[in-house]
Formats: sequence, structure tokens, C-alpha cells
Amino acid sequence: MHEASRGEVTAVTGFVRQAGARARHLAGHAPARMAMLIFSAAVLIFSAALMLPISSAKNIVTPLADAVFTAVSALTVTGLTTVPTGEHWSGFGQVVILVAIQAGGLGVVTIALLLMMMVTRSLGVSGRVFAKETIGTSGLGDVRHLLRTVVTTTFIVEAVLMLALVPAFSVEEQSFAKGVWFGAFYAISAFGNAGFSPHVGGLAGFSDNPWILVPLAVGVFVGSFGFPVFLNLIRAKWARKRWTLHTKLTLITTTVLLILGAVCWAGFEWSNEATVGQETPLSKIGHAFFASTMLRSGGFSVVDMQAATSTTMLLSDALMFVGGGSGSTAGGIKVTTLAVLFLAILAEARGTENTNALGRKIPNSAMRLAISVIFLGATLVLLATGLLTTVTDARLDRILFEVISAFATCGLSVGISAEVDSFGKYVLSALMLVGRIGPIALASGLAVRQRREMFSYPEERPVIG
Repeated sequence: MHEASRGEVTAVTGFVRQAGARARHLAGHAPARMAMLIFSAAVLIFSAALMLPISSAKNIVTPLADAVFTAVSALTVTGLTTVPTGEHWSGFGQVVILVAIQAGGLGVVTIALLLMMMVTRSLGVSGRVFAKETIGTSGLGDVRHLLRTVVTTTFIVEAVLMLALVPAFSVEEQSFAKGVWFGAFYAISAFGNAGFSPHVGGLAGFSDNPWILVPLAVGVFVGSFGFPVFLNLIRAKWARKRWTLHTKLTLITTTVLLILGAVCWAGFEWSNEATVGQETPLSKIGHAFFASTMLRSGGFSVVDMQAATSTTMLLSDALMFVGGGSGSTAGGIKVTTLAVLFLAILAEARGTENTNALGRKIPNSAMRLAISVIFLGATLVLLATGLLTTVTDARLDRILFEVISAFATCGLSVGISAEVDSFGKYVLSALMLVGRIGPIALASGLAVRQRREMFSYPEERPVIG
């Protein structure tokens, strides 16, 4: 018996050592795969927590498909739901969702990098390249310092948003305790671009309260910049001469899309009685800017998107697909990807050899990567849309809206997520997961594989267009 026990201990010890060695190998040589495994493990943990009866307001076991969907939506800071957050989930369940949103806001990838450093003590070249693509630093230096800056920045911004929201919610709820809870929930959800709302009916009840809507819009807008911009602004101490090209392109493109989106949204919905047609002109403008901000991956809404015009839905598809800044909690192909592609088209139209922007030359490798990310995003959207058409009879424009919202981790919905069966929910869950991790993994994977060729073939230009 004693010998058997010693044998079992030896077997367990060997398994632990083997697992540790495997984890160190993945962390050092395949960090993207390691991050995906950690993300998947987090999904399983939060799904199990949400299936507990205590997580449900009715003290029942939540179906697996709904629990997985909600866990993935929270961890990917998407905001899509299959069950009403304010009605189905208990206080405990909402706390579980909030913790998942915070983990997603910090970035499960960031947490994975921290765990990798704990396991390996050093990230190695692959890990540092992965950190570079995830966090957005321009070098492969002190990743620990960068991670600390990311975590500190997140908590500071969320605390400021909470301080701005607590008084407004305290007045609305006539309770300071509820004001603190809702202020904290919405602050984390806004900066994380998650779009989850613990209120029954979402934000519709606060559509005329600027003390709530303005901080939420600011939180989503700032959260969509991305940590690379924050890090550059902190180091440059707001001196524009020291801003990187990435920071400039992100801020310019984000601002242009915000204004253009608001103008178009207002024009398309100005006379729509089902949305803002009955509001005052000033209120319509406010709704337009709020909607334009949320279409960048925020996910909050004060109007029924199902009542929007088809033209507005098409505009929404385009804005959601672009998303926010690289290294941010926002999804989509990212604004810098769009900017680089636009600049490349402009250079081709002008007939210039190089793609230049703001006194800098953009390398061809960046343009190839931009094309790869766009092609990946379009392919995922096409496949998911095709799969959903087999399980629902909804109009194609509604299906496409929901699919792009899932891929871009936006969270705006026209009800498809709640209508489809379990298969459809799993498809959208996988799309949210891949949409959150996929572009990062692709970017880091291509960056690691870049190598100098010692030869070149004769040049020949194929016919294009």
C-alpha cells in the first residue's frame, strides 16, 4: 500500500513537471497559442460560475449555451446577450459578469503575458514580439514596466469614470449604495467597450440624462484609443512633436470616423419616428454622436436598433467592422488598419512609389499585414453569416449586423443572438472569441515569421483590376 502511494505521488509529480515544461515551451515559443488556451480556460471557469443556480435571479441552472455565450461576450468585452442581463442574472451573476468584463478589459492576453512571465521568468523573443503586438509598444524592452502601466492606466480611468457616474446613478436610483454599484459596473463596462447593462431595458430609461450618457460616451471613446496611444502620450507628456505615427493616425482616424458617423447617422435617422424622429434637434444631434461613439465597439444603445433604417444599419456595419484602436479593448480590424489601407490607395492613385504619412514612410510589411487582417475579418464574417442563415429565417441585413457586431466585439444587437438556437449561439461565441484574439495572434505570428530573403525572383507585374 505504501509503495502504491509512493508510485501515485511519483506519477502526479511527473505529470506536473511535464505540464510545466509544456507550459514553458508554449510561453516561450508559441505565446499566441498559450494565450488562446488561457482564454479558453477562462471561458470554461466563468461559464461554470454562470450555470450555478445562485447566478440566476430565479435560482435555476442556466442552459449551457447561454452561459457560454455570456461568458465569452463578457471576456471578449462584446456585450451581446442571449438573456436580459438585468432580468435573468442575480446580483451574484452580475458580479461574475463584471469580473469577466474586467478581465477582458485588462486583456486576457495581458493576464496571459503576466502568467507567462511567472512561469518562464523571461518571455523570450516570441513572447516579447507577442507582447509588442498586444500592448503596442514600439520595442521589445521592459515588458514588465509596460504591463504595469497598462494595469495602472485601466484602473485610474475606470475610477475617474466611476466618480463621474456615481452621483447621477445615486439620484436616479435614490440610493447611494445602488449608485456606487451601477457607477462601478458602467465605468468598467464603458472603458472596456463591453456594453453590458445591469438595468432592465438597458440605457433606454436614461436617454434624456446627459450626466450618465456623456461619461459613458467619453469612457468608450477614450477606451477605443488603445494602450499604445496611452503609453506614447504618457512618455511624450502630451508634447505633439513626440507623438508616434501610430498615435497620430489613431487620433485623427478616430475623430474623423466619429464626426462622419454622427453626421451620417443623424441624416439617416432624423425623420425616423421609430428612433429619434420625435426628439428636438439638439437631442437628435446628441443621439447621433452617442450612437457614432458606440458603433466603434461601445455597445450601449438608447434606441432600438431594429427600428433603424436599412441605410443606418449598413453604416453601422461599416463602423463596427472598422472598430477602435490597435491594442485597445475595442474590436474590428482597427482604425490604423483602415488608415494604412487608405494611404496606400492614395499613394497608388498619385502614382508615388512609397506610402507616406505625416512625414513618415510606411513599410510595405505594414500594408501586407493590414490586408491580411482585413481579409481575415471579411472571411470570418462571411463564414459566420453563411452558417447563421442555415438556422434562422431572419433578414440577411439583420444577420449581417449581428455577425459583424460579434466579430468586432461591439455588442449592439438586433435580437438575433436571443433568437437563434444553441448552434447559432456557439457560432457567435466562437466568432467573438476569434474576433478578439485572432487579429492579435495573426499580427504576432506574422511578425515572428518575418525573415530576410537572400535572393529575389525576377519582377513581373500581373494584370490587376
